[in-house]
Amino acid sequence: MGTDDLTHAAALFRAMGHPIRLGMLERLRREGEICACDFTDHFGVSQPTISGHLRTLRDAGLVRTRRDGTQICYSLAPDGLEVVRRMSDALCTAE
Repeated sequence: MGTDDLTHAAALFRAMGHPIRLGMLERLRREGEICACDFTDHFGVSQPTISGHLRTLRDAGLVRTRRDGTQICYSLAPDGLEVVRRMSDALCTAE
């Protein structure tokens, strides 16, 4: 991996580096698509806190959005997760 690839992978891992954000990704993996308001009750934090975490994940390219009327629904972004998978595989592969 080149320096740019490593920088990108590090940014993705940083975005996942909070328990709530990691929990959001895990929940999206299980449920497919979730509206932002549904995360508030699940994690017991305020809507602005949830919005900040979702923005971090979106900016990193780990989630994508879809508007449904006034709601914004989130789902996993396969491209960002593929980078994480490749880096994890590379780190776990014995040579």
